[in-house]
Amino acid sequence: MYSKTGQVRWQVVLSWEIAMFGSTVLEVAIGLTFCYGTLALVVSTLQEALAAAFSLRANMLLDAIKRMLDDPRCEALAQSLYDHPLVNPHGSAHGRRPLSVRPSYIEPAHFAIALLDSLRSNPAIPLQAAIEALPDEQVKRVLLALYRQSSGDLLRFQEGVAGWFNSAMERLSGVYKRRQLLISFLLALLLTILLNIDSIHLFQTLWQNPALAAQIKAAPTALDAEALRQLWAMPIGWSSFPPHLDSAFALQAAGWMITAGTTLFGAPFWFDLLQRAVQLRSTGAKPQAQPQAALRSTPENLPAQS
Repeated sequence: MYSKTGQVRWQVVLSWEIAMFGSTVLEVAIGLTFCYGTLALVVSTLQEALAAAFSLRANMLLDAIKRMLDDPRCEALAQSLYDHPLVNPHGSAHGRRPLSVRPSYIEPAHFAIALLDSLRSNPAIPLQAAIEALPDEQVKRVLLALYRQSSGDLLRFQEGVAGWFNSAMERLSGVYKRRQLLISFLLALLLTILLNIDSIHLFQTLWQNPALAAQIKAAPTALDAEALRQLWAMPIGWSSFPPHLDSAFALQAAGWMITAGTTLFGAPFWFDLLQRAVQLRSTGAKPQAQPQAALRSTPENLPAQS
């Protein structure tokens, strides 16, 4: 009789410990995903601002077109293309001058029309003759192949030129994404060090004090003051600076690298996980009624052993 009651008590205590362990894991997950998602949002905001300030997309597009048309100094066919209003409404309509405003995107059909107009600057010259008069052999060979494939049909030739431009832009997109990933990681690493967002220390502190994540009720929809306030309430920041160069600093540096690497997944990925974790927290665990009922049974109500 006593052994059965002790077994029931042990089961209840074990169930309570499991529930507490699950709650701690959930709070740690909420705190980590919130920090990672908010940091990724800050990095993406800074990255977009830098891309706009330095015209990264527009400059990479111009470099790609100069390579396509073999016009590295942008003085011949590439300059004529950028002067076309379909490609660059703010381009130079009269004379040749350096481009002050560059588009960050060009519609493939507009590129094809503008290139044809640039080739046929003199309407009296046939298109094939204008292509054959190009000084660059590689560009000439590509355009002549597209022209012969179209059998002289102007519409099909434009479609072929647009497809050629699309292929070049797909390669450019891959290069741009890899470059942006590197910039994103470097920005994240810089912010991680400045704010001392150490993933290892963050995990240990949240594990010991999961109530720190209790303030997080939902994923932030924008980078506002409330999101930054909640981020600063996490166990981040410097308590003493500069750090001592010892084994603890090596562990701290590893935590910085982990934090910076998490931003490469992007803010939507972490905020989606955060929203799921918050919903799971609000659902709660189901009470185990049977062990509790058995615990309330007194020894007198238990059946006697023979």
